[in-house]
Amino acid sequence: MAQLGNDKVSAEGVTPILYVKDFATAKKYYTQKLLFELLWDWGDPPTFGCVKLDKIEIFFCEGHQGKPGTWLCVFMEDVDGYYERIKKLGAEVIYGPTDEPWGMREIHVRDPNQHVIRFGQGIPCREPKLEIERVPLEARIEKRLAALIQDVASHNNVTLGEMLEETLLHSMEPLPKGGVASPHTRATHRYIQELRKKHGIDYDCHASYRFAEKTAARDVKAKSKPRKK
Repeated sequence: MAQLGNDKVSAEGVTPILYVKDFATAKKYYTQKLLFELLWDWGDPPTFGCVKLDKIEIFFCEGHQGKPGTWLCVFMEDVDGYYERIKKLGAEVIYGPTDEPWGMREIHVRDPNQHVIRFGQGIPCREPKLEIERVPLEARIEKRLAALIQDVASHNNVTLGEMLEETLLHSMEPLPKGGVASPHTRATHRYIQELRKKHGIDYDCHASYRFAEKTAARDVKAKSKPRKK
């Protein structure tokens, strides 16, 4: 038999197998109330199968392989948006959304077989506190961009200064594989694209190098105009 020795072991993921009393009922709950899709099933009628939500998969096994009451954790990006959607569909949300001290915002959802899924989104840790001193900063920003960043700050429920601090600190942090980090989720990025259209921002991220302020241009023109004697 071949020996692995010190070779690195390859593994691609883990898929939970949940006991279900009735496969059809479990499939219906997950697809109609939790926004999963049926990936495949086996048997006639089906007693085993797989449901999928974006990149995660869950197996169902009717009458075997486990017991009711299993807990799972699913990491996602916009837990509040997901909560609003599944709540309207009739999902049994038994907890949250709540910010947890371990850096997660979570909801707990119970299914018909008493399994509980903790859907969670990573949030910035707010402890331990870091004492700082803030100072006023005078700056001039392109008019449409100024309107956009104020809308983004309001959307994220932070002050404009806090949003700028967050954005600047992320932009100064290089990623291991190149580029810089972004503090925004995919959902916030989609919202920003809507704001770009709303405020008529039709330039790209490099446009600031070409900005020429109208007032400054008039001042330069006025200074260069010869005075009448």
